Amino acid sequence: MFRRIRYTKRFQEILNVLFKNGFSHILFRVGLSGRRPVSGKQEVGDMNFQDIGKKLKNSMQELGPTFIKLGQIASSRRDMIPMEIISELEKLQDDVEAFSFDDAKDIIEEELDNSLDNLFLDFNEEPLATASIGQVYRAHLLSGEEVAIKVQRPEIEDKIETDLSIVRYIAQVLEERTKWAKNYHLCNMVDEFSESLQDELNYNAEGRNADRIRHQFKNNPDIYVPDIYWDFTTEKVLTMEYVKGIKINAIDQLAAEGYDLELVTDRVADAMMKQMLEHGFFHGDPHPGNIYIMPGNQITFIDFGMVGRLSQELRHNFASLIIYLNQGNTKGMIKTFTGMGMLSEEADHAALTRDLDRLQSQYYDIPLSEISLAEVMMKVFRIAYKHEIELPTDIAILGKVVLELEEVLGKLNPDFSIMSGVEPFGKKILRERYNPASLAKRGFEEIVENARILSDLPQQLKDVTSMIKRGKLRVDIHVSDLEVLLKRLDRISNRLSFSIILLSFSILMVGLIVGAAISGQTTMIWRLPVIEVGSVIATLMFILMIYTIIRNGRM
Repeated sequence: MFRRIRYTKRFQEILNVLFKNGFSHILFRVGLSGRRPVSGKQEVGDMNFQDIGKKLKNSMQELGPTFIKLGQIASSRRDMIPMEIISELEKLQDDVEAFSFDDAKDIIEEELDNSLDNLFLDFNEEPLATASIGQVYRAHLLSGEEVAIKVQRPEIEDKIETDLSIVRYIAQVLEERTKWAKNYHLCNMVDEFSESLQDELNYNAEGRNADRIRHQFKNNPDIYVPDIYWDFTTEKVLTMEYVKGIKINAIDQLAAEGYDLELVTDRVADAMMKQMLEHGFFHGDPHPGNIYIMPGNQITFIDFGMVGRLSQELRHNFASLIIYLNQGNTKGMIKTFTGMGMLSEEADHAALTRDLDRLQSQYYDIPLSEISLAEVMMKVFRIAYKHEIELPTDIAILGKVVLELEEVLGKLNPDFSIMSGVEPFGKKILRERYNPASLAKRGFEEIVENARILSDLPQQLKDVTSMIKRGKLRVDIHVSDLEVLLKRLDRISNRLSFSIILLSFSILMVGLIVGAAISGQTTMIWRLPVIEVGSVIATLMFILMIYTIIRNGRM
């Protein structure tokens, strides 16, 4: 009952703010509000994306922590949201009221099951920083270590849950009743943003992220990640080593104190490239407040609430896109998009080819060191948005990280190009992709997968036959999809045929080798040594399979 009342009250608050900021026309049109728009007032339907972005930013800022955080997360999705709106959402600030020390004290004592006096030698009641989800304090443990303690806002989880359910409902209504919301897959967008926000509510997960990235640099003293004190950490309280350093954007102070700005730039870039392209697990929010410079030009990263993940396949595809762009290979770029499953069958390939041709012509044969990676990625995102290419979330986070890095590091060293940092890692990824060991591993995985398909085939045929007998098999084929379906069936049949031949030949060869070993005689047919000839044929078949993998990325 109480939850329903709270939901209704908050729902009305959200509608009132949206109504006040010029969204009344669309709310009335889709049935979310019974109030008619005020005549003469500028409405969303009459505005361009820039104006809509400003109205949306003002609404989110007024609606508080959940919406501020959602807007900040949404600003990373340049492939899904118009750039004019993105530029406004990026201005959202954690301009929220601090909660009281008494509330923070109650949360800490409840979470750590002890009194503050028994937990800490001293505790500064003034927060170091206040954000939309939590607040940071400074203290000393009883053992003497100086720590920073992040405390989650009181009841923020319930408030965020209520807000997200309301936002999801509004998105669902809009998607059902407006074409633009359906085209932009608004519900999927909200679900994705909600998942990212809920991940940031778990401070245990943030602590594990920090440990994982610290492990990446365990043998590199130039990169530092503060320790997490797990005995003083829960889902709502995070206790970490306190960092004393200079923020990376305090350029005048760094220069005055004798820091090597060029070396700092190279170390930050190399550390981020290593996270992204070597380990595939990286800091997702490297803004200036999260990077500190310590004595000896040591780089310290903090705040791992947002992280990105790149699978080995995604890393290879990212490197391929950069190389294809530099080579002017539009077909290669489209092939990479298709291989990543980002290009729908309905996409206009001719129009996409034209846009990519125009893009690559701007960078063809230009040294990678002279190309702005952030600029390239923003242009790729615009093309993706235009052609409704669904980029993986982590590629979007990667784009946000690259943009932030180029902005921060460009101020430290105006001659720096992040491409010069990406190039060696990209080449290394491609070399690893096509070295004999990797090819052999993928070839073996293909054989195992095909063998699994073969073993499942009798049961699947039996199931289909049973369904046909019961009259429950439904076939629904649109003529527009027929060519695509036939191509897929042709590819499946080729894989099955190749697997059957290779498997049968392997069994035959094993039988001949075992027979020859038992009898102690050489197997000859028409004066030809069967085992030796068979080995050559098997080798050629294996080479053919490897060639197919290299050419298509799969069989």
